[in-house]
Amino acid sequence: MKIIVLRNNLKNALDAASRTVEENLNLPILKNILIKADQSKIIVSSTNLEAAITKVVPGKITEPGEATIPFGLLNSLINNLQSERIDLEEKKYNLLLKTDNYEAIIQGMSPSEFPIIPKIAPEAGYFEISRSVLKEAINKIINACQISDLRPEISGILFNFESNVFKLVATDSFRLAEKSIPETQFKNNLSKSGKTIIPLKTIQEIVRILNDEESVKVFIDDSQALFKTETLEVITRLIDGQFPDYGPIIPKALETEIVVEKQELVNAMKLAGSFTARSGEVVIKVGDDKKIVEVYSADSGLGENKYLISAKISGDPVKASFNWKYLLDGLKNIYTDTVLFGLQGDSRPAIMKAPNDTSYFYILMPIKN
Repeated sequence: MKIIVLRNNLKNALDAASRTVEENLNLPILKNILIKADQSKIIVSSTNLEAAITKVVPGKITEPGEATIPFGLLNSLINNLQSERIDLEEKKYNLLLKTDNYEAIIQGMSPSEFPIIPKIAPEAGYFEISRSVLKEAINKIINACQISDLRPEISGILFNFESNVFKLVATDSFRLAEKSIPETQFKNNLSKSGKTIIPLKTIQEIVRILNDEESVKVFIDDSQALFKTETLEVITRLIDGQFPDYGPIIPKALETEIVVEKQELVNAMKLAGSFTARSGEVVIKVGDDKKIVEVYSADSGLGENKYLISAKISGDPVKASFNWKYLLDGLKNIYTDTVLFGLQGDSRPAIMKAPNDTSYFYILMPIKN
């Protein structure tokens, strides 16, 4: 293999590949990347066996071939080189790197030892969506997801395809977020509705490495999902399991409905959080006058505080406790000036959303006292 690449192009590929490079004492090859040049393109690949990333690098191919070398060493060299043009040549499993004033030989391994990058089934259906729309949807729900060893089915994001809408859902069993994308914002050739759970770690990397331009195609078969653009591919195993049936916990009727300035409630949460220590508990209270929301928190070792907010309130008086960080996470995902906070007493799920937006909601369980 002999290729010529520009430093910035190779650096971009290494940045993407870094997301699935990992140290593994049993499989040291996983700390390597694979550089492969065929007759038409140069590809940099990495994998941790759960997911794999391949990135196309613009460049000139003098001789096709491939090499696998430690990611960390090559990345360090590329970050510190000043020359823009870089010549790479494979020699007996090693990689010779040259610039106009620098030369290095990096010890590699046989490319045959590098894990095979899996392929999606040829008959897999796909949907196509703009990267910006997908990233915005993911960002609205991802903070409701956490990895769970006991319940692997909630350690990822649910992709729910219906006839005219695509829904992304995340939960950690204490809160749940759902974002709906209408059919006008994506194209697909899926033959039927379906549900797929994408691992959280893969989704986090997708958000980091996708640019907002152009679009991304998502192919899905029985065991894998492939996120593909013109120059980037991320393939991942799916989480095997049944995502919780969350329909029954979505509030159908609200006993108390509060419409409040979002920034006021954000400020109240941040102040109240200073007095919660390890419990994280804040109390939301609506009195009989139904004009003021009281946000209260206390700690025996710190003191107490109370924040009063004017709001439009309908329904019953209520007093319920919540984790202030979880409440703040929901507020961050609502981009309007006002927020609707609906409660069903002090023990049933509460809901948070924009007053006139049905495409997103955030459900939060109260803390039971």
